[in-house]
Amino acid sequence: MTRTILYFAWVREQVGVADESLVLPQGVETLAELAAWLGARGGGYTQAFANPGKLRAALDQQIVPLTTPIARAREIAFFPPVTGG
Repeated sequence: MTRTILYFAWVREQVGVADESLVLPQGVETLAELAAWLGARGGGYTQAFANPGKLRAALDQQIVPLTTPIARAREIAFFPPVTGG
């Protein structure tokens, strides 16, 4: 299944694209596993996903922990923690 991966703020700046469509490899079942797989792609991906503790994620526009299974989600977003003011 093809998934839309969205990147926001400094994550987008590091990877160099705002979004992409990907078919995830077998064995990538959680957001944490996806972050590790993306980080292994090299270049800006390695920098963006080097410290997953600095990332937040959403599945189909619902913010969830990185331990969450991707399951049948069609849209996955990665972004830095949101701060208020």
